[in-house]
Order: sequence, then structure tokens, then C-alpha cells
Amino acid sequence: MFNIITTLQSFSMVESLENLWRSTGFMTSLTPIWQNLIMMAIACVLIYLAVAKEFEPNLLLAIGFGMFIINIPGAYNILYGTYGYTFTGTVDGVNQILTTVDGNQLTGTLAELAKMLSIENFDGMSMVDKIQAVESAVHAMFPNVTDIAVSHEVVADQGLFFYLYKGVEWVIYPPLIFLGIGAMTDFGPLIANPKSLIMGAAAQLGIFVTFIIAINIGFTGEEAAAIGIIGGADGPTAIYVTVKLAAHLLPAISVAAYSYMALIKVIQPPIMKLLTTKKERGIVMEQLRPVSKTEKVIFPIAVTGIVGIILPSAIPLLGMLMLGNLMKESGVVPRLTNTAKNELINIITILLGVIVGSKATADVFLNTSTLLIILIGVFAFAFGTAGGLLIGKLMSKLSRGKINPLIGSAGVSAVPMAARISHMVGQEENPNNYLLMHAMGPNVAGVIGSAVAAGVLLAIFGA
Repeated sequence: MFNIITTLQSFSMVESLENLWRSTGFMTSLTPIWQNLIMMAIACVLIYLAVAKEFEPNLLLAIGFGMFIINIPGAYNILYGTYGYTFTGTVDGVNQILTTVDGNQLTGTLAELAKMLSIENFDGMSMVDKIQAVESAVHAMFPNVTDIAVSHEVVADQGLFFYLYKGVEWVIYPPLIFLGIGAMTDFGPLIANPKSLIMGAAAQLGIFVTFIIAINIGFTGEEAAAIGIIGGADGPTAIYVTVKLAAHLLPAISVAAYSYMALIKVIQPPIMKLLTTKKERGIVMEQLRPVSKTEKVIFPIAVTGIVGIILPSAIPLLGMLMLGNLMKESGVVPRLTNTAKNELINIITILLGVIVGSKATADVFLNTSTLLIILIGVFAFAFGTAGGLLIGKLMSKLSRGKINPLIGSAGVSAVPMAARISHMVGQEENPNNYLLMHAMGPNVAGVIGSAVAAGVLLAIFGA
């Protein structure tokens, strides 16, 4: 009885309620609540597109939910961890960490910084108010210091997403996705018609045109390269290049890349009909020759060796793609092949989608740069489609009407959706036209092309 009475006496209802209130998302959110609500609404739109419209649901659903959960007020502190801040400024022409009068560097958690800066009533503030109070105190303490900037990173109490994100940060997930893609891909149509490699290469026009556009509207070279890779219509490649060159743009680029991949059946047909004639769309192509097992086994080895020597920076993606394909075509490791194209790629897809979505927080997503990237992404896909189509038209002329130029649009790396769209548009003009296998040649060439283009950009910028 005495222990119960003592416990009740020490229990303060008011203090407990105050602690509960301070732990809610309203007090711990890193951004204003209205921004969180906007991001949660955007996430719901992505989930709607995945569920109701079935636009790239395997990734868009996970990305949408990752975006939703991370923007719940206060969730970032739990899922990623405690943020630490470091204030730097230009002192006597040298950029350095700022220090207080007693010599302490202005680096640490918000609570540690508030103590150094003697900020009053700090515990009762919301997280947004705490951040503003610390930043205001720093600027007030150093009125004559120019270029005061703050960098931040998770420094304590790391959460689940902090560790899962290492698979993106250390660029592990994208190559593993390529391993699974290789185990599912048949390069037979490309081997049977090597000319389709030209269409796959031409479809990478979107990458380099977008790169030039991004440079000319104010993005840095590294940022422009990361934005340009959207034109390859290859989500894992876009993530790989972005993490290497411009990690701060990952949310915008990944969401744009996968959203437009999901909308490819809306984006491509109008461009295909604009750039081709009714007669060209109705061209019936001859059946492809059979490809031997020996050719299919040699192909991944030869491509890896040739590209690897010329462009070593492409090996992580291209090498894993070809390993998966070699496992499939060799026929001697069916258990490993099935794991790569089923369990492994499914697990990585879930993790990649959720973690990429979780980086789309309000503070990094709701800005002008993000809107520009999403807008430029449309041009990236359009120019990629146009590049493949125009080369397809040229090859059709040179072959005297034996090649249907529609298969050139499949040169973007969206496998197999782009090939299906070529087949679908062709059948609209001629119900007896079966372009699917012919379009798969440029389509799988596009996968190789996007990996090579990524390697070129990484080599240019020394990543």
C-alpha cells in the first residue's frame, strides 16, 4: 500500500500530458504541418494511380506509401533519427565551422545548440520553431559573417529507414534490380536483328537533349546529368546516377522517372502518330530468324567484356544485367535464375520504392527545382521516343519499307511496356501486324543503352 501511495504522489498528470504533447507530430515535425499535408495528398495521388489506374503499380504503390508515411508529422524523427546541425560561414575569406565565444563549435543536435546559444523556453517549442530559433540566434550572434549555411544529417537514434537507405546511398539496390531484369530478359530479338541496337542507341537522345536543357536553365553539370537520365525511361539507372552525382535531387528525379514510366502509354502514342505516316505504321515485318543457345550464352559475356573495357563506369549496372541473363540462358542454374527474377527483385523493389518515396519530404520536394525537374521529365521521354522513331523512319527508307518505324519508339528502356505500345499502335493500322517481338529488339537494346549512357555521364563527371 505504501508503495502505491508513493507512486501516485510522484505521478504528475500535468507533467505527463505535457510530455505526451511534446512527443506528438505537431511538436516534432521538421516542417510546417500544412506542407506535410500537401505532401501526403501528393502521395495519395500516386497511390491512386497505382491502385485505380494500375500505372507501374509495383513501384508507384511503394513510392507513394513511402512518401505518405515519411510526411506524417514527426515520423522522420522515428524512421530516420535525430537530426544534427552544423553551421558554417565565411570568416576572413575562409569557410569554416562557426564557434561560440567560449570556443564551442556550432555543431550538434538542436538541444545541444540551444544550450550553447542560451535559448530560453526551448523545450516548449515545436520542432519548426526550434529550428527557426537556433538559426535566428546564430545569425544574431554573427551579424558580420557572410554566407552562413547549415548542413544537417542524422546523428543519433537511427531508425529503420536510416539503415534501409544505405542500400540506395551505397548504390546496392539498382544493380540488384538489374540482376533480376537480366534474368527475365530475352536478348534473342536483338541478336536476331542487330540493327535494332541503333534504335536503342538513338532513343537515348532524350538523355542528352535533356542534359543540355537542364544546363541552360541553371542546373550544374552533375545535376543536369542526373536529370537527363530520366530520358532513358529506366528507374534504377536514374536512381543510380542521381545518387552518384546529385543525391539531393533523388526524390524529384525518382518520382518523375517512375511516374512518367507509368504514363508511357499516354505519352508515346501521340508522338508515334505525329512522326509516322499511316502507311509506315501498317508495315508488316518478316519473322525473325531463330537464335541458337550458343549465341544467347556468348552475347552477355561479349557485351560485358567490350563495354567494360571501353566504359568501366557502366559495369555495376551492365555487368549485373548480363550476369542475370547469362544465368537464364545457360539453363544450368534454374534455382538461382528463379530467385533473381522473383524473390530477389521483388524484395529489392519493395525496399527501393519505399525508401525512394521516403526521401520526398516537404522541405526538399516543395520547391521550384522539383517542379522544373518534373516538367523537364516530359521532354526527356518525348525526345527519347522521337529519337528512336526518327532512326526507325530512316531505316525503313533504307530497307525499302521492310522495317516498321514504330519499333524505334521501343528504344526507350521501359521493358516491356514500350514494346507493347509499338505493337498496339501498329495493330490499330493493320490488325495482322505483329510487332511485339520486333519491338523487343530495340527495347532490350534500350536497357543496354541507358546503362551505357549512365556510364558515359559518370565518366564525364568523374563519379
